[in-house]
Amino acid sequence: MLRWSVILLVIALVAGIFGFFNIVSAAVGIAKILFFVFLVLFVISLFTERRGRSM
Repeated sequence: MLRWSVILLVIALVAGIFGFFNIVSAAVGIAKILFFVFLVLFVISLFTERRGRSM
């Protein structure tokens, strides 16, 4: 139980540091860009996979 308390304390400290230095807003912007990039790549891979199987 003490181990879990220490792990959660470290996670809380890291989250607090991110919130205090406003790193979270930068991470959100990067996450949005990466989400749309990988979404487009996923859709492209779906269409190319269907073409490959029909041949």
